[in-house]
Amino acid sequence: MDSRIDYRKAAPDAFKAMLDLEAAVHRGSLEDSLIELVKMRVSQINGCGYCLDMHSKEARAAGETEQRLYLLQVWREAPIYTARERAALAWAEAVTLVAQAEVSDEVYATVREQFDERALVELNLAIIAINGWNRMAIAFRARVGDYVVAGKSK
Repeated sequence: MDSRIDYRKAAPDAFKAMLDLEAAVHRGSLEDSLIELVKMRVSQINGCGYCLDMHSKEARAAGETEQRLYLLQVWREAPIYTARERAALAWAEAVTLVAQAEVSDEVYATVREQFDERALVELNLAIIAINGWNRMAIAFRARVGDYVVAGKSK
């Protein structure tokens, strides 16, 4: 499938704003491993091949195990995720699917047990960012499979 638009070049200021949001998320208090799991789960929900390719490579480069990546889609059934990761994944799903159902008080209560106010806002911003990236990559057909982790060769 051919790419439609190189959105990085077409709107460089807007692309920079997205990168700045991404940088702010990574400067925050959240663990990189948690951010990568959330990005992958949201990308699974949205069906974004480009982002799944990118974040699976980033997660593995950061030391994430194959088993945890393979089981991410069925995280509720897999006992290999921490309570904090489970709360973040439930929150990520609820926020991503907000048009289908409200973010429930139960999901909020669970995530608040694991995240203070600042961390929850940072988590929400990470979810907002990956949803935005998914929509850019899907709409403009970003080429899947070419992503290379910085400092690594393909």
